[in-house]
Amino acid sequence: MNPNRKRLLSDDTPQRGPREGLVPNPKATLREQLHEVMRFLHYSRRTEHTYWQWIERFLRHFRDPTRPGPSGWRHPRELGATQVGEFLAHLATHANVAAGTQNQALNALVFLYSRVLHQPLGELGDWLRAERRQRLPVVLTRAEVTALFEAAEPEMRLPLQLLYGAGLRLFELLRLRVKDLNLSQNLLIVREGKGGKDRRTMIPEVLGEPLRGHLEQVRRQHTADLAAGFAGVWLPDALARKYPAAPKEWAWQWVFPAGGLVRWRPEGGEEGWWRHHLAPEILQRAMKAAVRKAKIAKPATPHTLRHSFATHLLESGVDIRTVQDLLGHQDVATTQIYTHVMQKPGVGVRSPLDRD
Repeated sequence: MNPNRKRLLSDDTPQRGPREGLVPNPKATLREQLHEVMRFLHYSRRTEHTYWQWIERFLRHFRDPTRPGPSGWRHPRELGATQVGEFLAHLATHANVAAGTQNQALNALVFLYSRVLHQPLGELGDWLRAERRQRLPVVLTRAEVTALFEAAEPEMRLPLQLLYGAGLRLFELLRLRVKDLNLSQNLLIVREGKGGKDRRTMIPEVLGEPLRGHLEQVRRQHTADLAAGFAGVWLPDALARKYPAAPKEWAWQWVFPAGGLVRWRPEGGEEGWWRHHLAPEILQRAMKAAVRKAKIAKPATPHTLRHSFATHLLESGVDIRTVQDLLGHQDVATTQIYTHVMQKPGVGVRSPLDRD
């Protein structure tokens, strides 16, 4: 067995899953090493992409501009806690980033040094972590939600309605597959939501028939794709190797597929034309256009519909624990933020100005 592939115990960073680490291939590039460790620990690809952006920005910050080409770059092993502190201070004082953004950069660099390079930063992560101020979420009224849907482009109305009606995050909606919908019971399953958790939530009854009609259109498109010899859809982890036929099976298709195909080669597979899910930017632009057309004077995004879902349920008397389960929150304290933006905060409390 290659000694460089051995597993090591690591107590330097908060653990995600088993308290184990991996020494990546020392001959690989830093980007490849990060990818190897991320896949070993089953982090999401979005997290991997975000962490690499911060690592690259960190290295660029300490690049010597007087030395052209690769010679100007310094390997992170040549840097350390002092440079990480300087970089985070630069983000706070010069880039004016928010506390959450600063903490994201810190998480990426702590991960790089502790899990990839096995060169931990010590107590740096404790005293440099910025305190995030609690902000009230933007919430639409029920009338504004109705106006928004009426103003939305017809082809974007259904996904926006499902975002609100089921309380989904944007990527939870985009990654829905046909097998995750149970239209006969008005239920859907969110797979690998935030924190890698699955959960069930409702499908609004009024969306039952529109979804059935939408799925018929998607199925016709899928049939045409098969006839044209396209490769199907991407499957997570090793499912494509375990079930080679699954990428072309109807159950695994995206509920909201993209309009075009992409040329892609999956890890360990053959290159071909694949159909991905709808791009998040398309739905974000559609939401922005609908907000503008409906003349809603709020900075609403697709995630605002999830905030509105939770707030409106609480306003209608739904138990906060039920709302917590539907949203997939780990702690009820996260759900309690919506009690501060309800139209009638408190339990039947009226302002003393309104008393007779």
